[in-house]
Amino acid sequence: MSIGLLFSGQGAQRVGMGRSLYQNSPSARGLYETANEVLGYDFAQLCFKGPLEGLTPTEVCQPALYVHGLASFTVWREISGEESAALAMGLSLGEFTALAAAHVYDFEVGLKIVAERGRLMQVACDQAKGTMASVLGGERDEVVALAAEFEVDLANLNCPGQVVISGPWAHMEQAIRAGRERGFKRILPLEVAGAYHSRLMEPARAAFEDFLAPIDFRPPRAPVYSNVDASAARDPAAIKAKLVKQIVSPVYWEDCMLAAREAGVVTFRECGVGGVLKGLARRIDPGFEVISLQEFADF
Repeated sequence: MSIGLLFSGQGAQRVGMGRSLYQNSPSARGLYETANEVLGYDFAQLCFKGPLEGLTPTEVCQPALYVHGLASFTVWREISGEESAALAMGLSLGEFTALAAAHVYDFEVGLKIVAERGRLMQVACDQAKGTMASVLGGERDEVVALAAEFEVDLANLNCPGQVVISGPWAHMEQAIRAGRERGFKRILPLEVAGAYHSRLMEPARAAFEDFLAPIDFRPPRAPVYSNVDASAARDPAAIKAKLVKQIVSPVYWEDCMLAAREAGVVTFRECGVGGVLKGLARRIDPGFEVISLQEFADF
């Protein structure tokens, strides 16, 4: 049976994440202890005990989800006896976790990458005030037209009937008001620090490109589908370019899942918090089988 791996994105974090993995798996414990050393603070205890407001900032939650995802993957690999999977993908930040699982870079290198990505994105959020909203119902083309009219951006195309838009506060307020008047099922403003995956993240994109330039990437051992185009690159330079572009580009998650189905993979293990990706998979194709692995009891 071909198995695909799914890795969580920002917003899935919660206090206590990974604690049972740390307590029951020496390998998972080693990842958290290494993260403490690399990040220079008691990262593990922040994940396990909070407070939530300490775990929520972009520069913290991105490493938290990265480490938890790889800890879950490590335990899955040990218990299942599988060395790898047929393919991998991750939602936004989760794509970095997927690439680490595919040995494109080592754990410590990836941790430094996501920590810097989170820091740069937080700076961009502080400099340009924006927000995001989830548009429920309607066709993709209708949301594309709404975003274009009010000069905001598509951020996440998660599943049929769920698209997230992102942009400056004033433009987003107009888009939300107009969308409600035009009969979308619901438009829900999101509690986020800024306008992720939008043009407001351009300063972060430019700085992140410079940061990634000297870091060595390897070809992935298994295909990793990119958020920006739902395709899997093998060339390290192409992978880097897609990761840079991802900061200001939409996350084509539905397209990634459909590409996996086209490749013959319909069975997945979600290594991450909350089961969000399992829920999206059901809406994309009820034939997808996803088992969520976030705490030790799940194995």
